Amino acid sequence: MEDFTKLKVIYEDNHLIAVNKPTGYLVHGDGSDAPVLADLVKAYIKVRYDKPGDVFLGVIHRLDRVVSGVVVFARTSKALERMNKAMKERTIKKTYLALTETVPPDNKATLKHWLLKDGKKNKVKVWDQNPGKKAPDAKLAELTYELKMNYAGLNLLKIDLKTGRPHQIRAQLSAIGCTIKFDRKYGYKKAHPSKLILLHAFRMSFEHPVKKEPVSITCPPPKSEGWEFFNVKDMND
Repeated sequence: MEDFTKLKVIYEDNHLIAVNKPTGYLVHGDGSDAPVLADLVKAYIKVRYDKPGDVFLGVIHRLDRVVSGVVVFARTSKALERMNKAMKERTIKKTYLALTETVPPDNKATLKHWLLKDGKKNKVKVWDQNPGKKAPDAKLAELTYELKMNYAGLNLLKIDLKTGRPHQIRAQLSAIGCTIKFDRKYGYKKAHPSKLILLHAFRMSFEHPVKKEPVSITCPPPKSEGWEFFNVKDMND
């Protein structure tokens, strides 16, 4: 059984469970030898609730391996179906924090880009040819960012996603010359030895799929690599 003893559970009930994903973990297995978060959560549920046989766990969304923060799983098929519907309808609010060394061009702005995915490189690029005309197969990506604080050569950005495209935040911030620290794939000068980047899924807010009550799950960033300089506990929406 997977060793779940270091798993940080930040919310759980009969229908959902949310955990603080550390960097280096995949949310869902891809055939590689990387540790898989879903396997740890299943092991935790099996022991905590003395579940015989296989444990049901539905993957609602994903975070990149190099990203930390809140990940929500469904514990029932009903919750999974309803959360997937909410994701599709974009009624789930997702807020991220990022640290950059470059000051963004505006203190607050909405970014809209067409993104093209390169499956071979596991990367997306911003389509910047023929402005106003999208490329074939490109997907519209939209987010709003706000510069909240700066200290010790770092800038703390709060990002609210309007769409949920792969690598969206990483590519869009890079497109405005504001690459996330340690994100070598999107233009930062060097990678971190642990392959992490300073992007953190800070909060998810949504209507509970069964109880129909508002839920807001907040997960503080790590206390290292520059995050420790910033107090985000009372950050307002």
